[in-house]
Amino acid sequence: MSPRVLISDELSPRAVEIFAERGVAVDNRPGLKADALLQFVGDYDGLAIRSATKVTAEVLTAGRKLRVVGRAGIGVDNVDLPAASQRGVVVMNTPYGNAITTAEHAIALMLALARQIPQANASTQAGKWEKTRFMGVELDGKTLGVIGCGNVGSIVVDRAIGLKMRVLVYDPFLASERAAAMGARKAELDELLAKADFVTLHTPMTEQTKGMIDARAIAKMRDGARIVNCARGGLVVEADLRAALDSGKLAGAALDVFSEEPARANALFGHPNVICTPHLGASTVEAQEKVAAQIAEQMADYLLTGAVTNALNMPSVTREEAPKLAPYMKLAEQLGRFAGQITKSDLRSVSIEYEGHVASLNTRPVTAAALLGLLAPSMDSVNMVNAPVVAKARGITVAETKVEGGSGDYQTLIRLRWSSERGARVIAGTLFANQRPRIVHLDGIDIETETAPHMLLVQNQDKPGMVGALGTLLGDAGINIATFQLGRTAPGGQALALCAVDSPIPEGLIARICALPLVTRVLPLRF
Repeated sequence: MSPRVLISDELSPRAVEIFAERGVAVDNRPGLKADALLQFVGDYDGLAIRSATKVTAEVLTAGRKLRVVGRAGIGVDNVDLPAASQRGVVVMNTPYGNAITTAEHAIALMLALARQIPQANASTQAGKWEKTRFMGVELDGKTLGVIGCGNVGSIVVDRAIGLKMRVLVYDPFLASERAAAMGARKAELDELLAKADFVTLHTPMTEQTKGMIDARAIAKMRDGARIVNCARGGLVVEADLRAALDSGKLAGAALDVFSEEPARANALFGHPNVICTPHLGASTVEAQEKVAAQIAEQMADYLLTGAVTNALNMPSVTREEAPKLAPYMKLAEQLGRFAGQITKSDLRSVSIEYEGHVASLNTRPVTAAALLGLLAPSMDSVNMVNAPVVAKARGITVAETKVEGGSGDYQTLIRLRWSSERGARVIAGTLFANQRPRIVHLDGIDIETETAPHMLLVQNQDKPGMVGALGTLLGDAGINIATFQLGRTAPGGQALALCAVDSPIPEGLIARICALPLVTRVLPLRF
C-alpha cells in the first residue's frame, strides 16, 4: 500500500506532482483548520506544511500513523520538536531552498532603509516633490554587522562585499578563518554593535537569542545606526526599538518579521523611519518552487526508501546509503535488544565499535538503531528518533569507534560494549551474505546464531548431560526447538546455549530449567 501524505498549507503545485510521480498518495488540503487537522491527520504517513499549520503535541498524538513532518522552509517554530521526537516522527525542513531569496530581501530592505525609498515613493505619489526631505546615506564604505552567518547570513556577507561594505560577523560557530575567506572579520557581539552602521539579523530563535536586541544592546550601538531583521521577530524587543527610534538613538529600522504574526498591530507601526513587510523573506516564485519540490522529494525518499535529508531530530541518510545501511541497522538493533534484555541494572555507558566494511559507512543511524534496541526492553516510548536523546537524558555516555579494513575473522563486525552497576559486557555481530544478521560473540564466548521471535539463553558450567537435560525439559513441555547453538570459554569452563523455539516459554518451565544442576542463568528473549 502506498504511503499517504497530507498537505495542509499552500505549496507550489510542483509538490503534488512530485509525490504523484514518486508513487506517494497525496491529499492537498491547504488552509485546513486545527480541528479538521486533528480529525484527518491520523490517516496519513506524512504531513507537509509551511508556517500556518501548528503541529502541536495534540496533532502528533492524533497522527497515529505519522512518520514524517516536512516543513517547506527553514523555521520550525510551529512544530513541537520534542513531542515529535518522543513519538518517533522525523521532522524535516528545507534550509537551502529560500536562502538566496531571504538574503536578497535583507539587502533590499537595507538599500530601502538607506535611501528611504518607501517614504519617498509615498510622498511623490501624493503629489509632493520633497528632494531635501529624503536625504539618504551610501552603503559604500559603511560597516555592516551580520549577526548569524549560516545559510542566509553568508549570502548577505557575499552581497555586502559586492556593495563595497566592510563586514563584521558575529557567530559563535564560525571560525575566524572562514570569516576571512568570505572577506569579513569575525567580531564579538559588543564590538559589532559598537562599530556597525547597519546591523542585520540572521540567527535562529533560541533561548539564547530571544530578545537579544533589547535596550541594553541598543545602547551599545553607534548613534544613527540602522537595523534590519529578516530572521525572527522575537529576536528584537520591539518596544525598546521604538524607544530608540523615537529618541533618535537609531536612524531607522526595516523589519520583515514580528513578535506576533500576522502583525495586525505593532509598537513600530506608523513610525516615519520604519519600513515593514509582511514576512516576505521567502516569498518569491523561485523560492516557493524550490522549497515545495525539495520537501516533496525529501518526504518521498524517507517514506519509500528510508533516506533522511535535512532532519532536525535524526541523523541524515542519503537515498544511496539507505539500502546499504538497512541490514546493518537491523543487526545493530538486534545486538542492542539482546544486550537490553540481559541487563538488569542501570546502564552507565555504551560503546559501539565498527570494524571492516561497516566502518566506511555512515554509522550515526546505525548507532541510533543500537541505542533503540538497548533501551526498548526497559522503555515503552523509545524510538529510532529519540533514542540518542533519551540515552543522554538518562546519563548514559555513548561512544563510537571505527576500524576500517579489520583484521579479524569477519569482513564486517559490530561490537557493542556496555557497562552497568553489575559490570562490563560485550556482544558482537556480523552480516552473512551482506544481508543476514548473525550474533557471533557474547561475553568472551564465540557463538554463531540468528535471532528469532522467541529465544532462550541458558548459561551453565560445561559438564556432560546438560544439553540432554535441557532438550528433554523443552520436549516434555511441547516446546519445539528451531535452532540450538552452543559455545564455551574452554572445556569444563563457562558455557552457554542459545535456542530458537517456536513458541513462548512459560514461567513455570523457566523455573524448572533454572533448577537444573550446573545452570547459572536462564533468560527468555524476544526479537
